[in-house]
Amino acid sequence: MTDLTLTLQFVALVVLLTLSGCFSMSETVMMAANRYRLRALASQGNRGAGLALDLLARTDRLLGVILLFNNLVNTGAATLVSVITLELFGNESWALGIATLLVTFAILVFSEITPKVIGANHADRLAPFVAYPLTGLLRASYFAVWFINLFSRGLLNLMRLQPKEEAQSALSVEELRAMVIDSGQYIPHKHRSMLLNLFDLESITVEDVMTPRGAIESIDLSDPEDVVRRQIATSFHTRLAVYDGDSEHVIGVLHQRKLLGSTLEDDFSVERIRELLARPYFVPSDTPLYSQIQFFQENQQRLGFVVDEYGEILGLITLEDIIEELIGKFTTSTPDVGDRMHWGEDGSVLVDGTSNLRELNRRLELALPTDGPKTLNGLILEHLQDIPETGVSMKIADTPIEVVQTQDRMVRTARIFRPLIDDTEQ
Repeated sequence: MTDLTLTLQFVALVVLLTLSGCFSMSETVMMAANRYRLRALASQGNRGAGLALDLLARTDRLLGVILLFNNLVNTGAATLVSVITLELFGNESWALGIATLLVTFAILVFSEITPKVIGANHADRLAPFVAYPLTGLLRASYFAVWFINLFSRGLLNLMRLQPKEEAQSALSVEELRAMVIDSGQYIPHKHRSMLLNLFDLESITVEDVMTPRGAIESIDLSDPEDVVRRQIATSFHTRLAVYDGDSEHVIGVLHQRKLLGSTLEDDFSVERIRELLARPYFVPSDTPLYSQIQFFQENQQRLGFVVDEYGEILGLITLEDIIEELIGKFTTSTPDVGDRMHWGEDGSVLVDGTSNLRELNRRLELALPTDGPKTLNGLILEHLQDIPETGVSMKIADTPIEVVQTQDRMVRTARIFRPLIDDTEQ
């Protein structure tokens, strides 16, 4: 009878340690589970994921039921070990001490560390299954959990540490960015790049991606009619800026499709062009790209002239420029200098001084500063504090740059050399 009793007691001890391990694992599983993945599963009809979200919505009740039963089981296991020790060795202090060490070791290894490691590694997979028994236990012991949490909430209120459930589930932009970066195996590289670019729209202004004023293709109505006709015929753009004698004052935008329809009925003339001009749309240079998309939509525009605080035109921004900032360059009928922008065999590349720094960084994988000047010419002039002569070399952000050609007080062409990799950084 005594042997049978001891056997049952040892079996009960194993069961208690196993239950303790289950509760410990459940705690880690629920706390480590990805709530957004659970929401996705719940939206697909997974009942376990829905129950898990309900439990996580009130973490005080969730932790209350887990810790209540976990502590009851651990206390029962410690008491049972004491009973077994007394039956085997009597009231010997050394035996009770050894038994206490052994049960502490067993609880740590078999009921705490190992189950929690398993739960942390498989939290998203186990959470929908663990939610079923936890929900049942919470309903069965609701009053006890409520009574315990009553004192817990009172203590938190005294310490002014009452948790805000809504704030816990909110994510900042940087946290969302980190999630996108870490989702490499779930989101294709191209899609991930588009999402990351989307986060940057608030910090990028129209001045960062505009076409500089010197590169804007425009027509002057004061020129002879045959010159205007030739410019229009050879233009790669659908819309052209139009001015009349004064290049600082744009009088309108010409949509060539309207001009084509008009010339099929009437003869080509400068006066007819004036009648077809659309009002120019002006954009402050510090407008964020995200806001500019909305402005384009509200004003039903696709093109705007970027102006500074004095109203002078700095460049041109189009809806296409913003879209390309999101998804990258796409094929158009316009010749793109960037298509020829790649490292040569000698580790250098020849670029225009008007090249956009963001585009250079993207295509050549450089780290040129973009918080100041927006073009390579502006960056070189700011760095040297002077207009350089041909052959002048410098290093900006660990990138060697050589001035190849200067004209009209600006750098027309420069040669960029591939940055050297420091062996100490490898």
